[in-house]
Amino acid sequence: MNRGAGLDERAHARQRWAARVSLASAGLAVIVPVVAPWSGVALVLIGALSIVVSMAALWWALSRRGLLRAAAVALAVAAPTTSITLFALADLLYLPILLFALWALAVWTGKIALSGTRSRVVPVTEYETPPPARPFLIMNPGSGGGKVERFGLREKAQALGARVHLLGTGTPDGAEDVTALARAALADGADLLGVAGGDGTQALVAAVAAEHDVPFLVISAGTRNHFAMDLGLDRDDPSTCLDALTDGVELRVDLGFAGDHPFVNNASFGAYAAVVQSPEYRDDKVRTTLDLLPDLLTHERGPTLTARVEGTDGSELVLDTPQAVLVSNNPYRIDDVAGLGRRERMDLGVLGVLGVQVEGAAQAAGLLRGRQAEGLTAVTAHRVLIESDKDDVEAGVDGEALLLPAPVHCTVRPGALRVRVPRHRPGVPAVKPPLEWRRLRKLAATVGRTALPKHRRPQSRP
Repeated sequence: MNRGAGLDERAHARQRWAARVSLASAGLAVIVPVVAPWSGVALVLIGALSIVVSMAALWWALSRRGLLRAAAVALAVAAPTTSITLFALADLLYLPILLFALWALAVWTGKIALSGTRSRVVPVTEYETPPPARPFLIMNPGSGGGKVERFGLREKAQALGARVHLLGTGTPDGAEDVTALARAALADGADLLGVAGGDGTQALVAAVAAEHDVPFLVISAGTRNHFAMDLGLDRDDPSTCLDALTDGVELRVDLGFAGDHPFVNNASFGAYAAVVQSPEYRDDKVRTTLDLLPDLLTHERGPTLTARVEGTDGSELVLDTPQAVLVSNNPYRIDDVAGLGRRERMDLGVLGVLGVQVEGAAQAAGLLRGRQAEGLTAVTAHRVLIESDKDDVEAGVDGEALLLPAPVHCTVRPGALRVRVPRHRPGVPAVKPPLEWRRLRKLAATVGRTALPKHRRPQSRP
């Protein structure tokens, strides 16, 4: 047996045993409450009910004020606390701990087993292009808590031959138009545009780069750096992004638009967009959110929205009076807690659409079902039209609060943006397939036989 075949056989054996452990753990998690004392079965049902009650109480807490909000918060805390107390009084506190451990083991080993199977995600194609001769970089010194100065980004970029402009230094009042700066740099001969700052600034300059078909450099010097994360860049040390100036490759990614406003991540409409419009939001985010949410969630304040979604299959979906709609440049993962907020690909040429339509506590509790929840819509689309009963629509575009004329046409331009990234970078974490029990059963039963190389498989007699 050659070495490669031996490694493959051992890998398949690990898959087989991981699948078996996952199925066994899940089976035990189902059997344990059944064989436990009748009081244990009852308490498990009470524990599940307490979670549902807590979700409903959280809805009341967000959609009510005063004494009703205080009572809802108390109920959200009391429900699980009472359940745990009952387990302790019955000397069965080990039961929820054991069930949690068994389900955690089942999910963990199941992911290990399925991760060894062929991935359905194709890596983004990298293009070899010559390094830029006259790069121009815009840096925001205040972004990310002062990362530009802390990591010496200006000095390092200049040492690599880049021309750097620090925002806030070009005008007496410190206010500058980054779009105008980017256009002026291109007119002066720049052959690459880059930004060290937040995603809102990234999007504005990226649109100019896409318009003129020049490469764009992302430097992860913002606070959250969602765009950099989905490009596989190092978010801990933004100076590593500068390596792309000398040893880099290009990626072709999509660019989203809400009307004429570009976005690299998403555009949000509804409750969140209305909250960030408030002048008090930046000074006290939590208090402002709690003050505004009751009216927004119950449609007593803010615009009444309708989202018309043109699906990738040509169908049309209409979301009437949603509390929130998130339109993203390529879809976010929502089927795996570890992948929430991430995009597997940014070159699919589609928009992701997440709509939330919760009309009461029952639907709020139903959100525990995840993607199958009645109040949650998750689809991909080519175009989205956001209509409103008002002349303007409040929007959050890559975190920036905007007021857009209604209706708002959201579109995506496939492959519009050339992004230059370092050749050697952390990369996007490997995509783990969803947990499918049918596939696990098949792996547990057949991997051991099908994994054998052909020359090792038993031959049928003639």
